[in-house]
Amino acid sequence: MVIRPTEQRLLLGSNSPRRRELMGMLANDFSIAIPHEVDESYPADMPAVDVPVYLSGLKADAYMDELKENEILITADTVVIHGDRILGKPHDDNEARDMLRLLSDSQHKVVTGVTLTDIRHRRSFATVTEVLFDLLDDSEIDAYIRECRPMDKAGAYGIQEWIGAIGIKAINGCYYNVMGLPVHDLYHALKKF
Repeated sequence: MVIRPTEQRLLLGSNSPRRRELMGMLANDFSIAIPHEVDESYPADMPAVDVPVYLSGLKADAYMDELKENEILITADTVVIHGDRILGKPHDDNEARDMLRLLSDSQHKVVTGVTLTDIRHRRSFATVTEVLFDLLDDSEIDAYIRECRPMDKAGAYGIQEWIGAIGIKAINGCYYNVMGLPVHDLYHALKKF
């Protein structure tokens, strides 16, 4: 449990159950900010690695009129990047299958952008983790999609689930980042903020 450097109240601006779980590793007294719908469009010419920080900033913007003097808002966005292509959340089983086939037997990056905001300051950062997948056969992919329903996960997978256990050969970087929140980097950013 984190001993906060200030008496400010921590707010997590996220609907993600994984982010809530990971945030609970840092603080047992944070609150969930009421979710806001945000247009997650980004400029077409923006480099893929810059997109998560941009989107986490857009999410923070949605709360600016509501922040109080003693609050720090944490917003985040995670993307999976294969080559130069961003893999978002799949819309259906077929798209999930296509994503997992693309990731199979190859390396990709998981990038999480995080923005810390109070009424006077804002700080954003990105954490990058490289993930190497083993060769996945169609029966493994189909079983994972059928059992785990990965429609709420960027790149159509959760590292903490069965597919991560059997399919990921190696990671270079933060495991928790692949789950959706770079806990180590966030902790140190909060200490400095």
